[in-house]
Amino acid sequence: MTSMAASSSQSFCSLIPRTVLLVSVLVFLFPSQPEALKSPFSPIDMLSLLPRQVSWPILNYLNNADDLLPTFVGAVSSPDKSIQWQGACFDKNTAWLEFHNNSGSEFGGGTLHIKASNAHSWTCMDLYIFATPYRVTWDYYFFSREHTLEFTEWEGKQEFEYVKEAGVSIFLLQAGVLRTLQALFDVLPLFANSDWGEQSNVKFLENHMGTTFKERRPPWTTSVNVDDIHSGDFLALSKFRGPWGAFETLQKWVTGSFAGHSAVCLRDSEGNLWVAESGRGTGVEDDIIDVLPWDEWWNYELNNDSSNPHIAFLPLHPDLRAKLNETAAWEYVRSMVGKPYGYHNLIFSWIDTNHGNYPPPLDAHLVASAMTIWTQVRPTLAANLWNEALNIRLGTKGLDLPEILVEVEKHGSSFGELLAIPEQDDWIYADGKSASCVAFILEMYKAAGLFGPLSSSIQVTEFTIKDAYTLNFFENNSSRLPKWCNGGDDVKLPYCQILGKYRMYLPGYNSIEPYQHMNERLEEWYKSIPHSLKGRLAHGMKKGKAVAYKGCPNSEPEEAF
Repeated sequence: MTSMAASSSQSFCSLIPRTVLLVSVLVFLFPSQPEALKSPFSPIDMLSLLPRQVSWPILNYLNNADDLLPTFVGAVSSPDKSIQWQGACFDKNTAWLEFHNNSGSEFGGGTLHIKASNAHSWTCMDLYIFATPYRVTWDYYFFSREHTLEFTEWEGKQEFEYVKEAGVSIFLLQAGVLRTLQALFDVLPLFANSDWGEQSNVKFLENHMGTTFKERRPPWTTSVNVDDIHSGDFLALSKFRGPWGAFETLQKWVTGSFAGHSAVCLRDSEGNLWVAESGRGTGVEDDIIDVLPWDEWWNYELNNDSSNPHIAFLPLHPDLRAKLNETAAWEYVRSMVGKPYGYHNLIFSWIDTNHGNYPPPLDAHLVASAMTIWTQVRPTLAANLWNEALNIRLGTKGLDLPEILVEVEKHGSSFGELLAIPEQDDWIYADGKSASCVAFILEMYKAAGLFGPLSSSIQVTEFTIKDAYTLNFFENNSSRLPKWCNGGDDVKLPYCQILGKYRMYLPGYNSIEPYQHMNERLEEWYKSIPHSLKGRLAHGMKKGKAVAYKGCPNSEPEEAF
């Protein structure tokens, strides 16, 4: 009897997911009409009841890791300035803000009202993030009614004045609860220092950058003859494991680059080969600019770098090599050795417009809120990353992020416009000149004379790694590449891949001639290009490739290999 009961129970339990799946299919096939009853549930909402091996592949198919990013829906500052939008769950949403002084404080507080209605099912909910320069909070709404969020007391006069003028920003987590959790599960493995982490980074880049990673034929390393390496030769690196692998993956996504780090080769007066690099160290805040003997650098990448580095060797064109002033190059490098990595200008190299450089759903509002959160979590690092750079752009000194946002509003400008102000190579920060990995190399190129008369009209701190490897500075005759180039790989690239399991493609490689104010004014270029090309750009932006075409006024966008 017990056995029969257990068997019956197991049979009943086994029917549950099948029943849910059947009802889900029926809901898909027979959507409710306006006059019909509301669907009791959404198929997507019910996926959590299915076995993990069934539900998660479906979610992976329907969504990507960028579902973690909230979408800015608007800002509210008074009852007279309400906003409306369509949520992930509720089709009709209206928000407004009322000021009050229930706390009896000098500047009082406020109540944010959100009226939600027309849910698409009984089981869905909407998640929101609410932000000012001084705070970030969140809430979720399950019922169709008016909801409120209390701000008991403003953080002094500055927040009060800011909210009156610019309002409280509202962000929607448009993927909903289950898919947001799934997206989080997709992002966390990017940081794993394992095969799982490597595959997660590869999958993320394939999904978000429209590329594929093809394995090379072993061996995955090349026997390099250092006699064929010269001063100025460029090294493009990609990493796929651990924190650095995750950082580079996200950096590639937002910049459109197919490499995440870079270094440059130099020979001294005695003919010894060195590698100069911005970003050498043991951790994010400890990274510095350094120069190492080639053997030491190469041995580390081969045997000690746990992030699974892939390295492409990009030799300079012979004409450029002949122009390179080694003495001036070394003078610049020695002046920078020991300085911190260029965090001050890291994020500004890929933001040239108020809105055109952000892969959806990123925008300036979301960047400001992310900065606010990061400032609360890691205030010292946050100050290095953007506070001083934003102060320089604003013409102020010593303001923290909330004060900067308030000051921008006072000037009648926007945070997006502030971010888009081009970085200048001669800006001096508290810890000296700031140079990211690629800016360091291009500054050396400028000092060594490779940009010629254009040097004074090009700000290389505005360049991404993609902007560097698409310059027409490199060897364009494959017959002059070293014999060991690409090792035993059966696919011959126009440069030399010397390390890595996956083949490194660099779309647009060696194709763009430098020009005045290069990579500073994407918006002006966008206005001048043909309408048909704008359509292709818009299509690319929807895929998160907006900046993949940054700074290419003489060529159409090129699809990733």
